Amino acid sequence: MTGPGRVLVLGGTGEARRLATALVESGVDVLSSLAGRVADPVLPPGRVRVGGFGGVEGLAEALAEVDVVVDATHPFAAGMTGNAAAACAATGTPLLRLQRPGWTAGPGDDWSWVSDLDEAAAAVAGRRSVFLTTGRQGLAAFAGLTGAVLVRSVDPPEVPVPARTTVVLARGPFTVEEETAIMREHAVDVLVTKDSGGAMTAAKLTAARALGVPVVLVRRPPLPAGVPVAPTVEKALDWLAENRQTWNP
Repeated sequence: MTGPGRVLVLGGTGEARRLATALVESGVDVLSSLAGRVADPVLPPGRVRVGGFGGVEGLAEALAEVDVVVDATHPFAAGMTGNAAAACAATGTPLLRLQRPGWTAGPGDDWSWVSDLDEAAAAVAGRRSVFLTTGRQGLAAFAGLTGAVLVRSVDPPEVPVPARTTVVLARGPFTVEEETAIMREHAVDVLVTKDSGGAMTAAKLTAARALGVPVVLVRRPPLPAGVPVAPTVEKALDWLAENRQTWNP
């Protein structure tokens, strides 16, 4: 896909950066929007804005400057995804959701599914050593845990956190060997994560399987009805090319 066009990419994911790269290289005017929750984010090519829009109304106003929106935010960024759907519906702006498929358990996996972080905290209450990889936000749900808790995040976590928390500041992706080593070092007996999907963060699941560590997975929030979904960057580029007449006549 080449030529002019104004695409707003709601980003913060690896897929968003790869999509922005492909579009910029093909001559498309891309504006990537980042939430600003990470102090030193990896920036995509093209124009970048950081921070919220001010809800549905603010986003709707910003859409006057673009032709199409690709929501490539994290699978758990439900607030932004909902705002994008509402703002695009109100303004008639074409919208595509770029979201990688979730994970599927394989032989040897010991997975338990829960609906939210509160259910996850209840599922691991009383465990000796919990490895939390759910992100630094939302840790308040686990504040009542009494066992050892390992938290890994890019930036320092928000309080409150469990009393016996060890924080490891690191940016992934991590290898299976690294994940195996950290679980062994901290004698982890349960892993808690969100169903983020994709290969970049799946090494911890492979390590847990090899070590016999059970995993508690938080299900994804549902997507807004009626929004087309592309599972890969390549499929998103195909959709943009096939539907170009609707957003850049």
